[in-house]
Amino acid sequence: MKILAGALAIAAFLAQPVRAGEITFVTEEYAPFNYSDNGTIKGIAVEQVHQIAAAVGLSYRIEIMPWARAIALAERQPDHCVFTTGHNRARDEKFRWVEPLLKDQMVMVRHKGSDAATTAPGALHRLRVGAQRGDFAVEALQKHGFTDIDLAADISISLGKLKSGRIDLMPTSVKTYEKMLKDGQPIEKAMLLDGQIYGIACHRAMAPETIAAMQRTLDELIASGKQDAIFAAYGLPPNARTASR
Repeated sequence: MKILAGALAIAAFLAQPVRAGEITFVTEEYAPFNYSDNGTIKGIAVEQVHQIAAAVGLSYRIEIMPWARAIALAERQPDHCVFTTGHNRARDEKFRWVEPLLKDQMVMVRHKGSDAATTAPGALHRLRVGAQRGDFAVEALQKHGFTDIDLAADISISLGKLKSGRIDLMPTSVKTYEKMLKDGQPIEKAMLLDGQIYGIACHRAMAPETIAAMQRTLDELIASGKQDAIFAAYGLPPNARTASR
């Protein structure tokens, strides 16, 4: 009986939820949501991650790296989350989600004054479009009929190619496009793409109670108006709330 009792005690211990260790949040250079500034990682999404982690009491760190590496780490490494991640069908089952950090429309941009058109019959296959390696926008581009897609490590490289004429078009979020205009980038809108919900995508092994606590905190940030205040602090209008998760 003592052996049975001991076995039951061990089984009960092992069945207890494992306490979360240090969580690594990984992200990319993509202003105004997440970017580095004189060695500091900041941005609209970064501010929300800090507030969520502090409220939940997480031990965490934030690292910035090329997007393809960031999303691969979150998919393969326990205790890793990646943001600001577009939630599409292909990614849905790969992660546990905390959302929305933002809801935004995607826009295709071109160099200011360019005659790159996206409406003429048969035009899409002749245009070279730039995107980030591992970005969900690649799937959206393919669905819209683009075939010549140039992949780069981060958005600044794609932007440089757009300005130098090495690519004709580049997709980005409307909010990032507005930030680029404010920064004086010589770009203009070519066409609107689909709207998108962005969130924190965590490894599937992340404890459900940790995900639930993070989601409750984000919901409170939104309901209290604190999320809108973060957007305002970066000079952008309040986050849209019309799309459902």
